[in-house]
Amino acid sequence: MIAALIVAAGRSTRMGGNDKLFLPVSGLPVVAHTWRRFDQLPEIDLVVLVIRSECEKPFRELAIRIGVRKPFHLVVGGEERQDSVWNGIERLPAGVTLVAIQDAARPCTCGGLIVDTIRQAQKTGAAVAAQRMVDTVKESNADGTVARTLDRSRLWAVQTPQTFQVAVIKAALMEARQRGLKLTDDTAACELIGAPVALVESSAPNPKVTSPADIPFVESLLSRMETQSR
Repeated sequence: MIAALIVAAGRSTRMGGNDKLFLPVSGLPVVAHTWRRFDQLPEIDLVVLVIRSECEKPFRELAIRIGVRKPFHLVVGGEERQDSVWNGIERLPAGVTLVAIQDAARPCTCGGLIVDTIRQAQKTGAAVAAQRMVDTVKESNADGTVARTLDRSRLWAVQTPQTFQVAVIKAALMEARQRGLKLTDDTAACELIGAPVALVESSAPNPKVTSPADIPFVESLLSRMETQSR
C-alpha cells in the first residue's frame, strides 16, 4: 500500500493572521487542491492529514465538500514539522510500505511528478521532487558580503512530494529525534543515516503558498492545470 501524508499543521505566520490553507484559490481552499490531487491519483491508497487540533471539524467538512473517495485519517501535529511528520508516520496502517509526504500549501503538484517520486523511491528508498538552480548562487560571510560563488550545476531546490519507503523514513526520523535535531526537510533526516535520496526533476512550477503575494500565481497555475485536464 502507498499512503500520502499531507502536512497541514503549520501556523501560517507569514500570512498576517490568516490560515493560508483555507484561503480560497480557484473556487476552493488551498489545501483542498492538494488533498484532491492525491485523492484522485490511482497509485495512492489512503491519505493521512496532519493538522492542528482545533481544525478537525473544518477538515471533515472539507472532505464532504470535495467528495473524497479514498480513506483518510486526521492526526494532530507536533511542535516542529518533523514531529508532525512523525505523528503521521506512526498512524500509518501496517500494510503501508511507501509514503509520499506533501506540504499542504503546495497545491499545484502534478500527478506525474508524484508518480515519478513513487517509482524512484521504490528503487532507491527515498526520492524528492526538485528543480535545478538557474540563478547564480552566492555564499555570504557573517557581515553580509560575498564569500564565494557556488557551482549551480550541482545545486537543486527541493520541494515536495518527498517519498520514502516507510522503514527508511522511520529510521531517519528516529535518528534525528535521538540527536535532538530540528529539521525542516525530511530528506535531511535520510542524510543523517546515509540513506540515498534520488532527485526527481520537476519541470513544471510547483510553488508553495507562503505569503499573500503567492496567491495570484498559484491561481493562474491551477486554472491552467484545470484547462489542460479537460
